[in-house]
Amino acid sequence: MAANDGRLNGNRAQPPDRSERPHATHAWQPRHTRYAHLTGWGIRLPERIVTNAELEAVVETTDDWIRTRTGIQERRIANDRETVTLMGFEAARAALNRANVLPSAIDLIIVATSTPEDIYPSSASKIQDLLGATQAGAFDLSAACSGFVYGLNMAAQAIRSGSINTALVIGSEVNSRVLDWTDRSTCVLFGDGAGAVLLEGSDQAGGFMDAVLGSDGSGAELLGIPTIGTTNLPEGRQMHKLHMDGREVFRFAVHIITESVRQVLDKAGLSLADVDLIVPHQANQRILSAAARNLNVSEALFYSNVHRYGNTSAASIPIALYEAEREGRLKPNDNVIVVGFGGGLTWAAAALQWQSVQERAPKGLAYRLSQGRRELQYITAFWRARALKTYRRLEAALRGSPAKHANLRESAPAKGKEESARDKR
Repeated sequence: MAANDGRLNGNRAQPPDRSERPHATHAWQPRHTRYAHLTGWGIRLPERIVTNAELEAVVETTDDWIRTRTGIQERRIANDRETVTLMGFEAARAALNRANVLPSAIDLIIVATSTPEDIYPSSASKIQDLLGATQAGAFDLSAACSGFVYGLNMAAQAIRSGSINTALVIGSEVNSRVLDWTDRSTCVLFGDGAGAVLLEGSDQAGGFMDAVLGSDGSGAELLGIPTIGTTNLPEGRQMHKLHMDGREVFRFAVHIITESVRQVLDKAGLSLADVDLIVPHQANQRILSAAARNLNVSEALFYSNVHRYGNTSAASIPIALYEAEREGRLKPNDNVIVVGFGGGLTWAAAALQWQSVQERAPKGLAYRLSQGRRELQYITAFWRARALKTYRRLEAALRGSPAKHANLRESAPAKGKEESARDKR
């Protein structure tokens, strides 16, 4: 019989003497801090363009009303085949091509989205499978329109700690499927799309500098999409449809852009005079104009493409970064601020030092070999997924249930005649 250690009779056992415990000869040491650089970027936009004039036939509105109040002229709307997963996958492929990195080198995939096809499995896991990124962890992040900057911060901190080296951060949205197309105050604002950036660790200074994250749940009712789990739906709202108090969200957005930009500059040791470009969440041109006035800077310091795409939620900042770089607005050693705000209420801002990444010319044997290796991994991923699904089905058919004789609940004993009679009385 085992000796009584003091627990059997209710007495508390004395803790062991830790001074006698031998110490490990190789103590853990923290890794040296690394820098997280943006080395690749890509986007994927739906093919269909919907102009303000087309919306005049759908809802009571006019092109002039939309332009005057939002600055939006057109937006992209996804078809049935263009999903959060597939658009995110295409944007990720473009980012990997830009950085010349293989999917097998990715350590982490974060997808910021509010419009996934499923609560779970995550869109990130499905994109991981399509890419063939077999070494990567993957998860979705829900912080509405602030989600991309939240994900950027999480990936950068993981790289800086030394726990990973390469991360994909994707913002992908299909807002058109959660809009009430009879509500002109919301349906004219939003569009669909995806953007992705690749971050890699480096000993060279630069890249991601610092970030501020914030939330105020007292404003939760101002902007949201009620879904499964909602028990009491307020009057005037619909399940799985976006609702927004536009006036209150406008006030919040202007204030929080101003405050979070100042806070992240202070954390990064910069001033507004040091900033070369601010890339905000693209919600409304009037919001960006008001924020520029509050900061007492030229509106030209704020990059804007909201007139082309509308509000693409978590995808808006990576799409804007991609286009700003293509237009020559981002140059080596530029100090860039990205700032997001949205439902929650949430907000996030990050300071980046942009680094030059030489784009490889799409020619030459070396380029073709590198591109061929990536394509081979995508093809391998396609057949790997099908092989694993077939294997699981065969295994289930051959082995049957892994717990054939398990009973989750003991069978209740049969009642006698006397007990049944008492129950009836």
